[in-house]
Amino acid sequence: MNSHVPALTGGGNVLAIVPQTFEETLRIARAVCASGLAPAALVGKLEGDDAAAAVAVAIMSGAELGLKPMVSLRSFTVINGKPALYGDGLINVVRMSGKVSYLRTGCEERGGKMVGFCEAKRSDTGEDKRVEFSQADAERAGLWQTKAVVVKWNKWDKKNEEKPNDSPWYRFPQRMLAWRAAGYCLRELFGDVLGGIRDEFEVREIAEAEEMRDITPPAAAENKPTPPKPPKPPAPPASKTIEAEPVTEKQNGESEFSLGDYLDEIETALAGAKDESDVEEIWNDFDAPAVLETEGHADMIEAAFAIKTRRLAQLSSLNGG
Repeated sequence: MNSHVPALTGGGNVLAIVPQTFEETLRIARAVCASGLAPAALVGKLEGDDAAAAVAVAIMSGAELGLKPMVSLRSFTVINGKPALYGDGLINVVRMSGKVSYLRTGCEERGGKMVGFCEAKRSDTGEDKRVEFSQADAERAGLWQTKAVVVKWNKWDKKNEEKPNDSPWYRFPQRMLAWRAAGYCLRELFGDVLGGIRDEFEVREIAEAEEMRDITPPAAAENKPTPPKPPKPPAPPASKTIEAEPVTEKQNGESEFSLGDYLDEIETALAGAKDESDVEEIWNDFDAPAVLETEGHADMIEAAFAIKTRRLAQLSSLNGG
């Protein structure tokens, strides 16, 4: 009954499919997304062509380093639009270059503290290097983690939450010290091979520092003072008699208007804005053009707008704009 079925044979060479054009790259990327094999860390919540584009970028970034498409997907991630290699991917790229005499990484203990190291030597130039990254280095850089529970910003619910510490610096300190040492050592010794690509954890730490999230505990955040209201205009002249003098005294509880203090209050309030919508809300609360016009400082309206523009430029640069 099965005489017409070809016999299975062994042997032959296994060859990877390597795209030669952008269209072929995008075709492979779409197939990867459709199969569900696209790494979640790479595509996140992206769908359709957006997800395929993220996969294609990882494939092209890996191709520049000599990695095959599927190896690239296992080695690359994209953080804030910047491709980065996982720690073992960084080592893999250097080994595949054929320019390594030896490459060793590890972690030692000295004086009760851990020290990660990486030592390597080039076969083409004979250069060698050993780089260490110690527990003390990690502590100075603010990377060292010792708490089992930490406060984290929930970007979906826009609030701070206490969560178990899942930081790799808390769970795998020896490996992180060794990989950080390897990142520095290999980028210096094999810069021509890596082409400026950093390891995943270093890129992620840079991205988190640029975001500058407010991690004030919820209770303290609720008690944060609201921006002061603009001062009221002076009271009109008394109308009892023609000879009545204008009322010059401030209403109860009011103080003399201070231009410098008012502009400082605007700048301080805007410094706490996390995005452009926060900036507009705070700006509208102060109503600077109207207040400055009323107080006789119309010539300073442009200076107030400059404070707002400067804060918007800062937020734009932090978000990669």
